[in-house]
Amino acid sequence: MIVTCNGENSFKLLQAVQSRVAKYVQEQGDMGLERIDGQEVEYEHIREALTTLPFLADSKLIVLRAPSANKQFLESFEQLFSEINETTNVILVEPKLDKRTAYYKYLKKHTEFTEFNELDQHGLSGWLVDEAKARGGSISSSDARYLLERVGASQQVASNELDKLLLNNPVVSRQTIDLLTEATPQSTIFELLEAAFAGRTKQALLLYVEQRALKVEPQQIIAMLAWQLHVLAIIKAAGDRSPETIAKEAKMSPYVIKKSQGIARKLTIARLKELVNELLVIDTRSKRTMLDLDDALELYLLNLAR
Repeated sequence: MIVTCNGENSFKLLQAVQSRVAKYVQEQGDMGLERIDGQEVEYEHIREALTTLPFLADSKLIVLRAPSANKQFLESFEQLFSEINETTNVILVEPKLDKRTAYYKYLKKHTEFTEFNELDQHGLSGWLVDEAKARGGSISSSDARYLLERVGASQQVASNELDKLLLNNPVVSRQTIDLLTEATPQSTIFELLEAAFAGRTKQALLLYVEQRALKVEPQQIIAMLAWQLHVLAIIKAAGDRSPETIAKEAKMSPYVIKKSQGIARKLTIARLKELVNELLVIDTRSKRTMLDLDDALELYLLNLAR
């Protein structure tokens, strides 16, 4: 049997894999368990593991992560899968798959295929409330949303931060969130953009200074600003499509799209092009001249707010 676990929700994906592995070990023991990273090993290692008979065990369970990163595997996967012995079970862990490929279509048709997508903000905040209760604590819906705005929309990261907060106090509050968690750079860059577009120049510049104090380099800030502008361009180009549709077509989190729509509404396509070009000029000049990037980026933020 071949099982495929696909999707960028690393928390749910890992849970599913661990559950299957735990069941196998409970029933068969761990002698037949083998974990292989397809990005690290040669094709021959993968082929041998999949096609040889179990040794000192009645069956084998192979957890094979990202074999699609191996070019030779992609060229011969169908033949290879046909050679797998009936005593060998395989869990393919493929966080990112191109749905246009023959490999993806084969897995969808011929394996037990499950896709684990990231939850949107509403789904994540509800999950945090329920999960805090299940772990013996509590968090309000508003504080759950605040935590996500602070640490980002990854369910795995949110789970880790929730554990840390509950160890400090079973009742999670905004005060403990501020005390025990750090705002992710990307989240703060969004806040920086939001402040600039709203004309809150002082707040935007303060957020920039905070980023630099957190040792975030100007080049990283340029990259994150470029990513946010990319998101805004996708939203503008999508017209009246729903956030869910935009997210699905752009392969992004609905949470990211919904959060950026307010800014997108304030921009024209022409203005967005200007901002992209101005950021490109700063990036290009920084690589060719002795440009003071901090001064250039602070001036860029002032321009955003005009």
